Amino acid sequence: MAAPNLMIKKRVLLLLVFFTLAAIGLMIRTGWWQIYEGERLQKEAIQQQTRDRIINSKRGTIFDRNGKPLAVSASVETVSAIPNEIRKAGNAEEVAAKLSQILNMDYEEIYQKITKNSAYEIVKRKIEKKEADEIRKLKFKGIHLDEDSKRYYPYGNFASHVIGATGFDNQGLFGIEAKYDKYLKGLPGRIVSAKDAIGTDMPYKYEKYINPEDGVNVVLTIDEVIQHFVEKHLETAAIENKVQNGAAAIVMDPKTGDILAMAVKPDFDLNNAFQIQNEETRKELEKLTGKEFTDRYGIELGKMWRNKAVVDSYEPGSTFKIITSAIALEENVVKPNDMFNDIGYVTVGGRRIKCWRSYNPHGIQTFIQGVQNSCNPVFIEVALRMGAEVFYRYVKAFGFMEKTGIDFDGETAGIFHKLKAFNELELATASFGQGFQVTPLQMVTAVSAVANGGKLLKPRLVKQFLDKDGNVIKNFEPEIVRQVISPETSATLRGILETVVSEGTGKNAYIKGYRVAGKTGTSEKLPRGNGKYIASFIGFAPADDPRVVVLVILDEPKGDVYYGGLIAAPVVGKILDDTLRYLEVEPKFTEEELATMEVNVPELRNMDVKQAQKALKDVNLKYKIEGTGNTIIDQTPKPTAKLQENSVVILYTEGAGPVSNVTVPDVLKRSVLDANKILTDSGLNIKIIGSGTAMKQEPAAGTIVSPGTVVEVEFRHTDVD
Repeated sequence: MAAPNLMIKKRVLLLLVFFTLAAIGLMIRTGWWQIYEGERLQKEAIQQQTRDRIINSKRGTIFDRNGKPLAVSASVETVSAIPNEIRKAGNAEEVAAKLSQILNMDYEEIYQKITKNSAYEIVKRKIEKKEADEIRKLKFKGIHLDEDSKRYYPYGNFASHVIGATGFDNQGLFGIEAKYDKYLKGLPGRIVSAKDAIGTDMPYKYEKYINPEDGVNVVLTIDEVIQHFVEKHLETAAIENKVQNGAAAIVMDPKTGDILAMAVKPDFDLNNAFQIQNEETRKELEKLTGKEFTDRYGIELGKMWRNKAVVDSYEPGSTFKIITSAIALEENVVKPNDMFNDIGYVTVGGRRIKCWRSYNPHGIQTFIQGVQNSCNPVFIEVALRMGAEVFYRYVKAFGFMEKTGIDFDGETAGIFHKLKAFNELELATASFGQGFQVTPLQMVTAVSAVANGGKLLKPRLVKQFLDKDGNVIKNFEPEIVRQVISPETSATLRGILETVVSEGTGKNAYIKGYRVAGKTGTSEKLPRGNGKYIASFIGFAPADDPRVVVLVILDEPKGDVYYGGLIAAPVVGKILDDTLRYLEVEPKFTEEELATMEVNVPELRNMDVKQAQKALKDVNLKYKIEGTGNTIIDQTPKPTAKLQENSVVILYTEGAGPVSNVTVPDVLKRSVLDANKILTDSGLNIKIIGSGTAMKQEPAAGTIVSPGTVVEVEFRHTDVD
C-alpha cells in the first residue's frame, strides 16, 4: 500500500508545483500588463470604448491700438459622420443626397466619406448656423454637429500683410496670426462619448463635454485711421506710377517705436487669403496640374503673403545720406557751414563717381546746401574724412547689420560689407546709399533715432494682451536698444533736414502749416543700366518735435518719372498731412501760407444778393452774378466746397439765362501763376496742391463742366533726386 500512496503524493506535488508556477507566471504577466503595458492598453481601451470629437476654441480677437476689431472669430459648426452608425441605419444614399443639397457639396464626395471604413469623418468644417439648423432638423443617426469658430476680417484687405490669416484648422499661417498663434488659438475642448466594438453608440447614453478655452486677445500698435490714410495714398501712387514690383510704407512713432501703420501694395482680401490676386498668374495656374500646380501655387501664395516692409531689402540710395550726415556731425568731421565745391564728380580709387546732377554741378556750397541738394561729392568727402572703421561702427550702431527684433516672423537683416573688404571705394559709394542693402523697417527705425534725440528703439507691432473680459494680461513696453548719436547732433540734423523740404530736393513733401523734415532717395537696381529703379522718401514732422516718421518705397515705377523726390515725396507729404491733423497737431501757418488758405463755400441759396455778397466777403471769396433778380436761386460751387481765397463763386438769380458750359483747358507743365490765370480766365476755379510745375489735373483737359467748377491741380518740383 505504500507505493500507491507515494505515487499519489508525487502527483499532488507535481500539480501543486504546476499550479504554483502557473500562478506565478500569471502574476508576472499581469504585472507586466499593468506596469509596462498599462498605459498603452489603457489608451487602446479608451479608444475602443469611446469616441473623442475635438471642439475648436474661439480664437482671440486682434484689435488696433484704439480697440477696433481687425480680426474676429464668428461661431460656426462642423459636420462630422460616424460611418458605422450610418451603415447600421442603412440610409447612406439619403444622407448623402440631403447633405449635398444643404452644404452645396458633391454627392459622391459626401457618400464616400460617410461610407468609409473609419470610425470618424469630417464632412465639412465651418458651416453657418442656417445650414446647421437644417441638418439638425433631419435627425440623421451618425451625423453630428459640433461647435466651431471661423475667422473673419471686417476690413478685408486692410493691413493684410501685417494681420495675416488662419488655415482651415484655425492655426495662424503668417503675420500676427502666426507670430502669436499659441496665444490667440486658446485650448480646444472635447466631446467624449461611449461606443461599442463596431464604433456605434451604446444603448445607454454617456457623453462628457470638456469646454474649450478661448484664446488671448492681441492689441496692435497699428492705428486703424492712420493705416487707412497710408493704404489710400500708397495704392494711388502705385497705380499712377505703374509700380511693377510692389510698394511699401511704414509710419512709426519715433518716441516709442510703435508702428502706427504698415502697408504693402498690392494686397489681398484676408477673407479669401488663398486666392491668388494677380489675374495673369491665376490664368497660368489654371493650365497646370498635379505637382507642377502645387509647387507653383505655393510659390505664388508665398509671394502674395510676403511683407515687403519687413522681409525685402533694397539699396536705400540718397535717404541714407541722413545716416552719413548723422555720423559726420557726431564725429565732428564736418560743421553745418563748412564749404565744398562740386564739379560734378569725384575720383576715388581710380574711379570717377558722378553727382546725380553732373550735367549742371552744384558748385560752391555749404554742407547744409549739400544736404539740400543731395550732392554725392559732398557726402563722399565727409565719409572719407571719417574713415571706413568709424563709418562701419555707426552703421552697425544704427542697426543695419542685424534684425530689429520686431515681433513679426520672417524679418531679414539686410546686407552690408565685411569690414575687411570695406575699402575706400566701397566707403565712397556707401556714403550715398549704394553698394549694400537695408530693409524698410531698418531704415525707418534708424531715422527715428535721428528724429528722437539719438535713441535707437526696438520697433513693436503689439501693444498688449487682453483676456476675454478686457483685462490686461501683459503690456509690451517701449525698449531702447542704444543711444546712437547725441541729442545735440539730432537737433542739428533735424534742422538741416527741414531745409531739404523747405528749400531742397524734398520740396514735394511740403505741407502747409507743418515743419516737415526729410530726404529723397532714388537707387538703380542691379544690374546697373537695366532701367529699373526704387524711388523712396523718408520724412518726419513736426521737425522740432517729431510725432511720426514716414517712409514710402515705390519699387520699379514704370516710365520716365522715377525719382523719389518727384513721386515718393508727395505721398509722404499727403500721409503726414492727414496723420498730423488726425493726431490733432496744431498747424502753424506762415503769412504766405495764410494767403493761400482754402475756405468753405457758404450756403447762399435763398439769400438776397446783398446778404450773399457780404457772406462771401467775410470768407475772402469773390462773386459773379448771373440774372437780374434779387434772390439767389443757385450757386456754383455748391455749399461746403473748398476754394482758395479770392476764388469766384457764381450766383444765379431770377432771370438768369441758360448756363453755358466750359471746356477745361490744359494746364499741365504750367507754373502755379500760369495755371491759375488760364483757369480763372476760363471762368473756373483752381485748387492748388503743392508747388512747382503742374503734373496732374482733375477734371482732365477737354472735360465739359459748369462755370465756377473747381479744377484740382497738383504741382511738383522736377529738379529732384
